[in-house]
Amino acid sequence: MTEGRQTTKIAAVQFQDVGKAYHFSCEHLPGIDVGDFVVVSTSRGRELGQVVDTLPAKPDSASGSIKPVERVATPRDLALRQQWQQKELEALIACREKAAELGVHGVKFARAEFSFDGSRLTLFYNSEGDEKVDLTKLLQRLRRSYRNAKLDLRQIGPRDVAKEFCGMGACSMEERCCCKFLTEFSPISIRMAKAQGISLNPQEITGMCGRLRCCLKYEFEVYKEARKGMPKRKKRVTTPEGEGKVIDLNPLQNQVTVLLEGGRRVDFHKDEVERVTPPSPKKS
Repeated sequence: MTEGRQTTKIAAVQFQDVGKAYHFSCEHLPGIDVGDFVVVSTSRGRELGQVVDTLPAKPDSASGSIKPVERVATPRDLALRQQWQQKELEALIACREKAAELGVHGVKFARAEFSFDGSRLTLFYNSEGDEKVDLTKLLQRLRRSYRNAKLDLRQIGPRDVAKEFCGMGACSMEERCCCKFLTEFSPISIRMAKAQGISLNPQEITGMCGRLRCCLKYEFEVYKEARKGMPKRKKRVTTPEGEGKVIDLNPLQNQVTVLLEGGRRVDFHKDEVERVTPPSPKKS
């Protein structure tokens, strides 16, 4: 056993491809390594997941604050998981059909998920409007068909729905970022587009999910840092060639485009321009 294995105390476990990883204690199972499948207890019951990383225990972590890995998955566990995964599409179709029969509108059912042993069935859906949709009758109807499984309806956001359906991204990537490598969604705001000088045309900054594109965050911090010390657009500045008004910024090249007297547009390094301080109002 390697020294790294001896110090490993925490396993990062992923339950879906390109999904969020959750931490579990594996101090009592020193042989666990990346790629192993394990059975763990979660708030939604027992789950089967794959170890994607192993970490040393944090010295300041409270004892017992992280749930332990129950055991390493057996070949039978993996066979059961595959068996129930093959029935998920059938369950999703049945759910959609029963929703149509009951006249449920404004709800999109994106995915059905059985637990690895078939004891629980979770149906993920998104509601188009702000009003809460009553799915009680649908749940009752589904329970008649899946008597041996605990049913759960779980609402997800539009970004999660887009991740489920995947497909080509708005930027023409063969796969959207959300289903290719994004394990979590970060908050995105319009100021991220403004900081990067991106057009605020909705068609250019909106993703296939109908929300602001996740990629607006990728370079935001770089632009934010680069814009420090640069004057804002429409501000008056003095330059080596006279006074003018800032009409554009190129943060990555540290350039400020200034409209000088006479209509000339000249690019200056940010250190060559200085903001004009407006005169203080005269005291009466």
